[in-house]
Amino acid sequence: MLEDPEKVLSPVPLMQVATGFWASKTLAVAHELDLFSRLSGSSGVTPADVAEDLEIDQRPAELLLTGCAALGLLEGNHGRYVNSALAEEYLVRGTPYYFGGFVQMLDQRLYEGWGRLVEAVRTNRPTTWDPERQGSLFDGEDPQLLAGFWEAMHSLSTFTARVLADVVDLSGSHKLLDLGGGSAAFDIELCKRYPDLTATVYELSPITEIATSKISRAGLSQRIETVVGDFFSDPALPSGHDVVLLSMIMHDWNEQHDRDILRKCWEGLRSGGKVIIAELLVDDDKTGPPAAALMSMNMLIETEGRNYTSAEYTGWLHDAGFRDIHTIRFEAPGANGAVIGSKP
Repeated sequence: MLEDPEKVLSPVPLMQVATGFWASKTLAVAHELDLFSRLSGSSGVTPADVAEDLEIDQRPAELLLTGCAALGLLEGNHGRYVNSALAEEYLVRGTPYYFGGFVQMLDQRLYEGWGRLVEAVRTNRPTTWDPERQGSLFDGEDPQLLAGFWEAMHSLSTFTARVLADVVDLSGSHKLLDLGGGSAAFDIELCKRYPDLTATVYELSPITEIATSKISRAGLSQRIETVVGDFFSDPALPSGHDVVLLSMIMHDWNEQHDRDILRKCWEGLRSGGKVIIAELLVDDDKTGPPAAALMSMNMLIETEGRNYTSAEYTGWLHDAGFRDIHTIRFEAPGANGAVIGSKP
């Protein structure tokens, strides 16, 4: 009796997972060779053109072009290749939303750490840095690599902030505290959306310099300020705010540290204020979604944290004293939901 072909398991899904790094390395190498910047504005290049330009053999030039085209990074027509719209928008150096620094960070820093993933699983310790010898996650990291990474994170956060502004109503709020606010992308987008809103970016010293520059370029220096601080070592957070934003922050830390952060948020918020936790939320049954679950694996090699569920955040917020706790789901590059609690 023949088996029902619909019930026969195929190894194809396993092949797709197992070979996933083929795609990421193809992208990373093309970016490292500056392929997309070289092709920007071009009427099309052939493998021979690329081979001559990069001073490589024609065989790898052809394979690289074909691979990038297959991934949607290039478009081919009669043997000539141009950047796809995606590559032209995000992978050409100097463009407003250049994302190459993220690609470079994953390839030059995280790829090696993921290569030691079994070590991280067995030891429950990061593999991209050594906490016994380094003071923090990026201590001793290449400044140029970090600069590119922060530029890419600004792009990522900008698009996430725009979605957050669509789904969370801040029309009654006036003073926002962005805890670990990075380059101020969220503050810039939220202040653009809400003319009565002012914001404070609370960050470590080197990053506030980046934020100050971004704020100035956006013409919002009168409405967004930066405050140097450390939410663990400082006894209290800047007070007087009616919104505290924790965007893509909580997944870096363990439960106790996250509870400590929420306690300080409670103490610093005005009565009637609210805290917004925007993250890639893991499903409450802890079976996905893939982006959040795999980000958790990345936290295993990078930090003490993981990606948490809406139910976990809800419990911690309740324990800290927050009420009217609810979750809003959405889809954005850096987050898939926001858990919001109010201070009575």
